[in-house]
Amino acid sequence: MAKKISRTVLFHFLFSGLTFTFLVTLAISFDPYFLHSCANNIGNYTANSDYERNLNTIFKQITSITKSNYGFYSKKVGEVNAMALCRADVKLDVCTGCLKETISRVKLDCPNNKEAIGWSENCTLRYSNTNLSEKLEINPQLCLLNIQSTANEYFQLILGQLLSDLRNKAAAGGALLKYAAGNLSLSASETLYALVQCTPDLSEGDCNHCLDKAATDGIRQCCLKQRGCRVLSPSCNLRFETDPFFEAGAEFPPPPLPSVDRQKEEEEKQNKSNQIPVLVASLSAIFGLAVVFISGFFIWRRRNSRDEENSQEVQLLDLVNEHSRETFNGENGERSQEFPSIQLDVLHAATNHFSDENKLGQGGFGPVYKGTLADGKEIAVKRLSETSSQGLVEFKNEIMLIAKLQHRNLVRLLGCCLEKNEKLLVYEFMPNKSLDVFLFDSKLAAQLDWQKRFNIIKGIARGILYLHEDSRLKIIHRDLKVSNVLLDNEMNPKISDFGMARIFEDKNEANTNRVVGTYFGVLLLEIVSGKKNNGFHHLEHGESLLTFAWKLWSKGEGMELIDQVLVPSCVASEVLKCIHIGLLCVEEDPADRPTMSSVIFMLASNSTITLLCPSEPAFSVGRAIAKPTEPISDDGVFSVNEVTISNFSAR
Repeated sequence: MAKKISRTVLFHFLFSGLTFTFLVTLAISFDPYFLHSCANNIGNYTANSDYERNLNTIFKQITSITKSNYGFYSKKVGEVNAMALCRADVKLDVCTGCLKETISRVKLDCPNNKEAIGWSENCTLRYSNTNLSEKLEINPQLCLLNIQSTANEYFQLILGQLLSDLRNKAAAGGALLKYAAGNLSLSASETLYALVQCTPDLSEGDCNHCLDKAATDGIRQCCLKQRGCRVLSPSCNLRFETDPFFEAGAEFPPPPLPSVDRQKEEEEKQNKSNQIPVLVASLSAIFGLAVVFISGFFIWRRRNSRDEENSQEVQLLDLVNEHSRETFNGENGERSQEFPSIQLDVLHAATNHFSDENKLGQGGFGPVYKGTLADGKEIAVKRLSETSSQGLVEFKNEIMLIAKLQHRNLVRLLGCCLEKNEKLLVYEFMPNKSLDVFLFDSKLAAQLDWQKRFNIIKGIARGILYLHEDSRLKIIHRDLKVSNVLLDNEMNPKISDFGMARIFEDKNEANTNRVVGTYFGVLLLEIVSGKKNNGFHHLEHGESLLTFAWKLWSKGEGMELIDQVLVPSCVASEVLKCIHIGLLCVEEDPADRPTMSSVIFMLASNSTITLLCPSEPAFSVGRAIAKPTEPISDDGVFSVNEVTISNFSAR
């Protein structure tokens, strides 16, 4: 089980030449995917544009590498520049696996951003429409700390010495690798371990400067006197712990020295030339034997792979054809209650072979396509990525369970397909797409008056309550956001992707503790305000949506938060109640957040109820926190608890 630790995150963002810094403290389980930074001021690319195609080309090249290249990859295709840096002590398969996961998560968290950074346990990924090579970038800088502090009075002294030695060693590395790791004794029974790394395209001076800023500003402002810390920036990173965390021997061999003595080089060349005749004769015999051996090996392997491929094909077809009488083409109206399946050729015909014209969008688990069956029925087909580690039987069983979840506020799973290494899920089609399409579009937002938005809020809450408490699976959504709320013909909300976590993750409590996606409270505030939490900032103070909402509410000016298109139709008491509930749902202590049943009771209540006074939000996403004004008196009290997606207890 993952060990739960507290981490403090330090962000630096630049606005109009000024640097804003804020600290964020949250308790989360160990997650190999740490954080991301989306450059919202750079601009976005459009779907199916040259930029997107070039970016996907780079992603494919980076994740299909076969040589270690010392863990550093720099690519440029068209306008797109990208860099990837793996920790030098990890193996090639770990490196590529980390990059695949990071690419998937950055795509999900920074959709269509032309510039973004993703930091993971073993790798960093960057891409931009500007040149990245040989360019020192210190900001944004993030810090994650170990909650345990140290009482060793010599700790900082020894840490400074260790980091200084490692910094000089890494900076002096060649153009292929700038990395160093080591340890020093803290006492007879305790050792301090540290690791530093720069992108090797930096000069020695830039690498030294980057690591120096991480060791001074980063540690001093974030994790002074802590037993462990990680400071992450675009061009370098460092980490120290009192427990070993890196491999003793790096996967990558030391890079060649930058220069070689010319005299020794000539002597070596002369010796090699004298050995050529002997080598030619020896190699000729060896080559002949090798040709015979390799030819035989490939003949054997080809036959063996054919047998294996045929076996896998048979296994897939057996699983699919076990209950494949239902083809969803109108020929058979009976629905299999055990394992609804649909044949691949039917889905190819319905989606025009998964053409770009039928593509509805791209999610973290794969693209989604619109399809039309032979009987005219419209469907949505999610083409799952290959990151799931489940076997076919486990995957089938998971689909069977999720298909049995039935609720009016959940998107209905109609069936699936397992053929030719494809994993496809077939859902009911939602003609009005997702909530964010209307909410964040100035022209479409007017179609969502207050009554529709209030009904959407209540519908989402009912769907979450069903997943948390009433369904047999007790699912924690873990990626609740407006783009995952779909709308039917009558603008009724239906939550999508609620089963993806079960399919793609191990089913244990540690994984369900991950904080992924947006809290229900933040989603509620987005619906009320018509503003995105990701990228929102108040021009005067650089506040997040959360802190801006809390500040207005604390001054009794909560109505100033609402989307202006709601003014003619809103009911003030309902709006203020939703803002109040939203703030309660993001309390720092999970015990202070309302349960979903409490949320639904509050939303449905027409009488005057007393609510607890929410405290200032403890964290936000991607913006600075301004000091709040003095809150109004908490003349209301309401005993409620939360709707978090981070706790297995489903608050």
